[in-house]
Amino acid sequence: MARERRRLRGARRAGAGLSRGGALRRALAALALGLGAAGAAQGREESPLSPQLDIVVLAREVVAVDAEGGGPLGERLEIGERVLYAKQRGRVGVVVTDRRLLAVTSRSGAWQATRYRNGETPPLDVALGDRVALVVTAVRAIGFDGKSGNLVESTLGPQETVLDTAVGQNVAAVVSDRRALGVSAARGGFFEVRMRRGERIVDLAALADTVTLHTSRRLLVFNGATGSWEERRVPLR
Repeated sequence: MARERRRLRGARRAGAGLSRGGALRRALAALALGLGAAGAAQGREESPLSPQLDIVVLAREVVAVDAEGGGPLGERLEIGERVLYAKQRGRVGVVVTDRRLLAVTSRSGAWQATRYRNGETPPLDVALGDRVALVVTAVRAIGFDGKSGNLVESTLGPQETVLDTAVGQNVAAVVSDRRALGVSAARGGFFEVRMRRGERIVDLAALADTVTLHTSRRLLVFNGATGSWEERRVPLR
């Protein structure tokens, strides 16, 4: 009987040890899963972005209040300069005045500005994504890359006609009767593909990181990650 009791006590102690070991393994596994999920979440940027900028128009200054950088960033207006409107989305903000186009991004140390050319009028609207902006005037296309905080532009040719524009969260495109221009938050500058003679625009659509241009002859896809246009021919019916 004494030996039997000792065996039972030993079995209970072993069972308790196994139970504690199993609980420990389960806790470690849960921690590993939690850390993996947290790391994956940190590796992915929020899309779409919650607002990161607020633009405040004052009497002699425009101020960008940055939710990420922490502090306000001001740009002085010129004497007599008048603000027409301001827009912001995600990490980018644009102010249109009667003299200049001003752009800013979160985590930026300065506003970017471009002055209107002779005969150029202020744009009636500005298209914004979370990290890009696109402006089209009668004489040029202007893009804003919210990652680097740079303005880029491409002059429209004589009698070149803009047909359509599209803006996604991180990419934008403008299509004319001669070419298509893509701009991306991941790559600086405009990226061009030429239209062919007699090629008609069927549809233009933007997703978060790609722009799809469907024409009567081709399917063109602008890849924001690489800044390139990929082409697939459309079969003739």
